[in-house]
Amino acid sequence: MPSPASMSVTPWHIQVGDGYAATYAVCGYPAEVGPAWLDPLLSYPGRVDVAVHVDPVAPQLAAPMLKRQRARLESSRRLDADRGRLGDPLVDAAAADAADLAERVARGAVKLFDTGVYVTVHGRDLQELRTVTAGVKSAAASVLLDLQPATFRHQQGWVATLPLGVDPLRMRRILDTTALAAAFPLASADLAAPPPGVVVPPEGVLYGVNTTSNGVVIWNRWAQDNHNSVVLARSGAGKSYFVKLEVLRNLYQDTGVSVIDPEDEYAPLAEHVGGTVIQLGRPGVRVNPFDLPADNRADTRAGTRADTLTRRGLYLHTLIAVMLGATPPPNEKAALDRAITATYAAAGINADPATWTRPAPLLRDLADTLAADDDPAAVQLAARLAPWTRGNFASLFDGPTTTNPRGHLVVWSLRHLPDELRTVGTLLALDSVWSGIDTPATGARRRRQLVVVDEAWLLMRDGEGARFLFRMAKAARKRSAGLCVITQDAADVLSTDLGLAVVSNAATQVLMRQSTQSIDAVSEAFNLTAGESRLLLSAPRGEGLLVAGRSRIPFRSVGSAAEHKLAVTGIGEAE
Repeated sequence: MPSPASMSVTPWHIQVGDGYAATYAVCGYPAEVGPAWLDPLLSYPGRVDVAVHVDPVAPQLAAPMLKRQRARLESSRRLDADRGRLGDPLVDAAAADAADLAERVARGAVKLFDTGVYVTVHGRDLQELRTVTAGVKSAAASVLLDLQPATFRHQQGWVATLPLGVDPLRMRRILDTTALAAAFPLASADLAAPPPGVVVPPEGVLYGVNTTSNGVVIWNRWAQDNHNSVVLARSGAGKSYFVKLEVLRNLYQDTGVSVIDPEDEYAPLAEHVGGTVIQLGRPGVRVNPFDLPADNRADTRAGTRADTLTRRGLYLHTLIAVMLGATPPPNEKAALDRAITATYAAAGINADPATWTRPAPLLRDLADTLAADDDPAAVQLAARLAPWTRGNFASLFDGPTTTNPRGHLVVWSLRHLPDELRTVGTLLALDSVWSGIDTPATGARRRRQLVVVDEAWLLMRDGEGARFLFRMAKAARKRSAGLCVITQDAADVLSTDLGLAVVSNAATQVLMRQSTQSIDAVSEAFNLTAGESRLLLSAPRGEGLLVAGRSRIPFRSVGSAAEHKLAVTGIGEAE
């Protein structure tokens, strides 16, 4: 550990480098303590170091020590009785406790520990030091802990709270196993603060207020192992309200956001910030799945993938499998692969990037190519595609693409699509979003992109759709992108291997109120304690649990008056 640049010692505090510190020892304890009785000090919202020094007392020393203590207490009681004075209630209680403790030590039920608890308070100046000290003393008094300053010994106190394992103060108290164990685990209900001296860039997003300590929960998804997140909650738990606030606060930091919106909830937010809303299912709104990525067509000399045409063909296999509701049998799959290549060739598009700027063929062109094939499997596949080319489902594909998904916030609304088309619409929107992300970076820094998939169960219920979402979750980090999956059918998502894989590839996991039918699956998947499960069963609207590695932080999402108005627009309440 590096030494400070300078140190100045006074009877009331020490100056270490550019900051000030004062140490206090816990000298008074309550008669009874509950679980995590040190938590008010550990979770105090300020720079406070808490050190607990524990030395076991040998059994051959514990019994004589308790015997002497009992003798002193009994002597005091008898002296008062002989002089006709009323007994001291504190002495009576201490004598009873000492007798009970001596009995348990004799039976080996507990052990004794020589314990010292020290608190070092830090401040950038003396005024801040006094302010933080007053707050810490108040927090300690709330659980009947008495803090006394280490007057003339603040340097030794500062050393006692360093991670050195030495205790120059030696202001100790004997605690038994039960009381000491109740102080553990030494964990805070808040997220870990950065180490002293480390300046963290202001890239975190305000998630809300910690419901346990009233501390602020600020989380940076872009600093985690991956940038993905998952939000699981029952209907009405406030998940959309929470995600809208996160979207808005990511926009503040120049992050591009794309939203797959099944219920048209994000359109007012997009209109307010000058974003783009694409309402699939509206008359005249079409998406051609045969389009090649625009960034690859724009410049055939730089930033182009040589396998762009092959990738588009593979995506068409996935899309048609979703349209048909199942993966085609091998003979139809082979016929489809031939037809895709022939359809592009008929439109003058081949492996030469110079041909990629030509108008792309349509889905009905693919059906015509299949129908003209001599293979019976191709003709059968063309018949199966008829509802999507000339039937009731053809309106979304019967012409060139009319959308222009550009802007810092793009919302793909699926509200106007019939239920039978929503899965396909979700896949079309995700493909368009991913095509813009999955392009070679030509600049010095790729812009961060957040992809929000609301009601992801629409896509997860289909095998090919779930695999597409899983591939996005796996590959997003390397492209400076994060995938946010939101669903209210937690049990259905967690019951499939692909659903579990998508959840496990999210470094940020937010759980809000759950139904009794799904709580068992959620508890098993996230290894929740009984208390955390009860919290999720009874959580009010807008409250949840942030699960990030070993951190489990209960929080309540909050927004300013302007943010709140945007987040509830169109739904009437914080859903």
